[in-house]
Amino acid sequence: MRIDPELAATLAAIVDEGTLDAASRRLQITPSAVSQRLKTLEQQLGRILVVRTKPAQLTEAGEAVVRLARQIALLEHDALLGVGIDEVAESRRISIPLAVNADSMATWFLAPLSRLAAGHDIDFDLHRDDQNFTARLLESGTVMAAVTSEAAPVAGCSVSPLGVLEYRAMAEPGFAARWFADGVTAEALTAAPFVDFDRRDTLQHEWLRAMSVSEAGVPRHYVPASHDYALAVGLGLGWGMVPLLQESSGLIPLGGPTLRVQLYWQQWNLRSELLDTIAAEIAAEARRVLGETSLTPKRSRPGSRPKRGRAAGG
Repeated sequence: MRIDPELAATLAAIVDEGTLDAASRRLQITPSAVSQRLKTLEQQLGRILVVRTKPAQLTEAGEAVVRLARQIALLEHDALLGVGIDEVAESRRISIPLAVNADSMATWFLAPLSRLAAGHDIDFDLHRDDQNFTARLLESGTVMAAVTSEAAPVAGCSVSPLGVLEYRAMAEPGFAARWFADGVTAEALTAAPFVDFDRRDTLQHEWLRAMSVSEAGVPRHYVPASHDYALAVGLGLGWGMVPLLQESSGLIPLGGPTLRVQLYWQQWNLRSELLDTIAAEIAAEARRVLGETSLTPKRSRPGSRPKRGRAAGG
């Protein structure tokens, strides 16, 4: 059985745009034609590929087809450039979906993308998620590469270390004077509110446990955006684990351990000059900002599965 690349690309457009109508505008065909292509592909494969919600959601079978569609588009783009076909710029542009945690996006990740976009016909499609969850977007075919905290390669991907994001418990001086007048004690930490990025962020919990305090029952605020998170700590809303790259002179450290989150770059195992160029530029920026690392790249073995895990959405 052969999967028609045009039909696979149509499925990818449906998921990217969210609805059949939006996909029809992108593909410049009628909504009924989009629906017919989807129906044809599902009949050929004998599988439901997408749940027709708003936005549309892929099934497990649909994820495999979308991953194929993105791989074909990437390899076709490389091939056209390789044979020297000079088309209208818009027709040579390619969308590159990447996953990245919010702290990286707010501190170092956008600079290399800007340089890449200046020299290549690329449209970056960034998906922000916790670094412990970005690998899932690779599995589903949603993205071609990701910044992740997972050292084990996702099936069909290679992995290389990027560097380490370091976090310290920080507070605004007035907040510290109010809540920690007698020192950063376990009793004070039980009462002092902290800032959480979201309900999957565990950095503050890990630091509290290291200070012999359970996070259960401690008051907290949720601020799910990296810049706004650091701003909230700076304004005295609560204490929080702030990346060293976002520390300001208006914050004071509370002591305790510095938490280190190792970041990795995972990308599809494809012979793609464009994807390798993106990886090299991002790795160079990570070395400059996050520091050198001595670990060597790894590639997944057939059938290997990643481990599941703020820890850095923030």
